[in-house]
Formats: sequence, C-alpha cells, structure tokens
Amino acid sequence: MASAGADAKSLTQWLREKGFDEETIGRMSKRCKNLPNLDASEASGVWDYLLNDVKIEQRKLRYVVTKCPKVLTLSVDGKLIPTVQCLNTLQAKPGEVAQAIIKFPPILFHSMEQKLCPLLAFFQTLDISEKQLAKLLMVNPRLISYSIEGKFSQTVDFFVSLGIEKEGMIGKILTKEPYILGYSVDKRLRPTAEFLKSVVGLEGTNLQRVIMNFPGILSRDANKTLRPNFMFLQSAGFSKDQIMALVAGYPLVLIKSIKRCLEPRVKFLVEEMGRDRGEAVDYPQFFSHGLRKSLEYRHKILKQMNSRCSLSEMLDCNQKKFAMKFGLIAAV
Repeated sequence: MASAGADAKSLTQWLREKGFDEETIGRMSKRCKNLPNLDASEASGVWDYLLNDVKIEQRKLRYVVTKCPKVLTLSVDGKLIPTVQCLNTLQAKPGEVAQAIIKFPPILFHSMEQKLCPLLAFFQTLDISEKQLAKLLMVNPRLISYSIEGKFSQTVDFFVSLGIEKEGMIGKILTKEPYILGYSVDKRLRPTAEFLKSVVGLEGTNLQRVIMNFPGILSRDANKTLRPNFMFLQSAGFSKDQIMALVAGYPLVLIKSIKRCLEPRVKFLVEEMGRDRGEAVDYPQFFSHGLRKSLEYRHKILKQMNSRCSLSEMLDCNQKKFAMKFGLIAAV
C-alpha cells in the first residue's frame, strides 16, 4: 500500500509538472481506473515518445492525455512503436500520424495488423487504393474502430440502393467525405435521403448527382437543417419545382444559414436588383457569391453603366474577367 501510494503521489506530481491541474487529474483518474497505480517513469516514457518521436506538440499532447489518459498506460516498445510504425507504412505525410492520434487517441489501442489488411481488402472492392485509404484514415482515424460488416457494408449497401454504382462511384463519395462513414444509415443517412426524395422531389440521376457532388448533405439532420431551409425558400416565393432545381444545381442552399445567407440574398435579388426569383433558379450558384464583395459591387457597376445581363454572365467569372468583360479594364 505504501508503494502504491508513493507511485500515485509520484505520478500526480509528474502530471502537475506537465501542466495538469488538480481538477483535470481527478477527471483523468475517473476515466482510467489504472492511472493512480501507474509509475511516473512509465508515463514519462509514453509522453517522451509521443512528444519527441511522433512529434505531437506539448499543448496538444496534454489534450490527448486529458481526453484519453489510458494512453499513458501503454507499453512504448510493445504497443506504441509497432502501432506508429504501422501507420507510417501507409505513406502518411509528415505530421499526419500525429494529427490522427490527436483526433482519435484510441487509434493507439487497436491492432493495426489485424485491422488494416481487412480494411484494405474491403476498400479495394470500391476502387479505393492503399494511398486513398491512408488519406481516409488520416482524415478520419475513427474509421479504424468500425466494423466492416456492421458499419461499412451497411453504408455501401445504402448507396447501392440509391442507384450509385459500387465500383468507382461509392469510392469517390467516401474519399470526398470520409466522415460520412461515421453516421448511422437508419438514423441519419436514409432519413435525409428520403427527405431529398419525398419533400424536395429529387429522383434518379438528379438525386445521385447531388450526392456525388456534395455527399456531406446526407450527414445533415433533415428536420433541424434541411427542412427549415426548404420552408424558408417556399415562404420566399419559390415553388417546389424551383426549389428542386435550386437544390439540384447548388445543394448547399439547403444547409446555408437563412439569416446570414439566404434571406439577404433573396431580398437583394428582388428588391435591389429588381430581378425575378426564377433567375436564381437558372443560376443556383447565385447563393454562393459574397453579398458585398460580389453581388452589391457588380450590381452597382452594371447599374452605373446602364447594362443588364444574366446572373451567370454577371457572376460566373472572377473580378478581373468581370472588369474585362464590361470594359472596366482593357482586355489582355
């Protein structure tokens, strides 16, 4: 008991020296029951390896240990070094392994050898290369904790049910939006897809194109995010068919802030520019342009010139090309 008390006191003192306050140390001890019994020299070995070899900066290392104190109980030679070496074989760029550990410290507890080979084989069926898998894991290291059958296969089957080809297309979705694999098919992905079909009216190739171009829309809560935007567009005078065209052309219209983006742009379009809402339907990217630096500025220039053009002619170019197009500067 005396030895255990000395070890606990030694570890507590060591944690204080590393910048942890008493309240944080208390929370860490509750999260990791074995922590009070850990010798400070063992914890110091883990700390030094992650700091000096993996190159996790001290401030972020404190965050990792606070979030997951169990990290300090790992064997450097038996667990940490083999795991980090395995991650490094994935052709990770300098600093990416450190970032992956910061994002998801439990990645250090998983058996890389047992996990990576099945993962690689599964993703290869989706035309995802080893290099792309490495990128996926570095962006979303939590993937290593998911079950292939219980998680990945369900997600792939869901995309197939929407008519998206398994070979090539699904792989592109996953590499574009790695975090989508973390969402429940039944609780999030399918209800959101159903909203896009039944409420917005997207079907077939239109729905597939929206998901391919912006897969992240499926991770949004239909009732909390998409429905309020849909209802705003209706209240602003857009018909259901027009909203469907807007979403098909610019899916972000369903997740943009109503107060900061949609409302001021619709108001500017109708009241200041004197244009019909249908013009935004013809050019849905209208909602992507900055209000002051793009819309107000260019509208002011065209108004002074007594010139009128379509929204796409006005906006679908950078400032220099706009100036050249309307004679503000000489064409090169």
